[in-house]
Amino acid sequence: MNVLILGSGGREHALAWKAAQSPRLAQLYVTPGNAGTAAVAQNVSLRVDDHRALVACARERHIDLVIVGPEAPLAGGVTDALRAAGLKVFGPTCAAAQIEASKPFAKDFMARHGIATARYQTFDDFYDALAHLLAVDYPVVIKAAGLAAGKGVIVPSCEDEAEAALRRIMLDKEFGAAGDQVVIEERLEGEEVSLMAFSDGRTIKVMPPAQDHKRLRDGDRGPNTGGMGAYAPAPLMSSRLLDQCTRDILQRAVDGLRAEGRPFSGVLYAGL
Repeated sequence: MNVLILGSGGREHALAWKAAQSPRLAQLYVTPGNAGTAAVAQNVSLRVDDHRALVACARERHIDLVIVGPEAPLAGGVTDALRAAGLKVFGPTCAAAQIEASKPFAKDFMARHGIATARYQTFDDFYDALAHLLAVDYPVVIKAAGLAAGKGVIVPSCEDEAEAALRRIMLDKEFGAAGDQVVIEERLEGEEVSLMAFSDGRTIKVMPPAQDHKRLRDGDRGPNTGGMGAYAPAPLMSSRLLDQCTRDILQRAVDGLRAEGRPFSGVLYAGL
């Protein structure tokens, strides 16, 4: 089997490292790849948003399976383009990927399908967002609506920091078009867990719960990053809680996406 992995991060390195161990593998390619993937696969210098070039690359190398890592190309429709060309792809369609790519969509989706989520409001006007921020009587989290490489969530410690975050996102365009809208969400205290599952669009197979650490500096201080490190399994999630989250969050999300005509096949992520 010839496999092509799309992406250039640590995730793609891990995928390539594991795929290289399969006795079913013939050739392994990663585009664009990185220094780590070069040790276990052949890197191909292509842009992951150049669908025509990716199709040509896959056909030229007789690719049997394409695995898409990053969120941005999924949201950009790379799965749709490759499948339209007759290729087998692991990863959700553009429509299904909106649950990860658009925070307003995800929040509204959870509300529609009875999936527990913090109180929130979505804004596309800075002054409306600021008025809401000054009116609420609870601590908030401010989120750029679109994809921002894991850095678009700001947890302010006071009202001044919250207003500054709004300005950075909506007026200064720190995250570009991803900040055209913001979600202002109630801040919930407690430990965080990352729960992921494989899905074929109907059923799910849950992975061990993980905990990632996004703050830049030691002691959980500093701004959020795309991730400073993670470990699994996370012992703070009991088997009973895992079963509850699987049933009431992940399975409910898969069922809801299918019911809305955007079945999700790939890895579904829930940040709890």
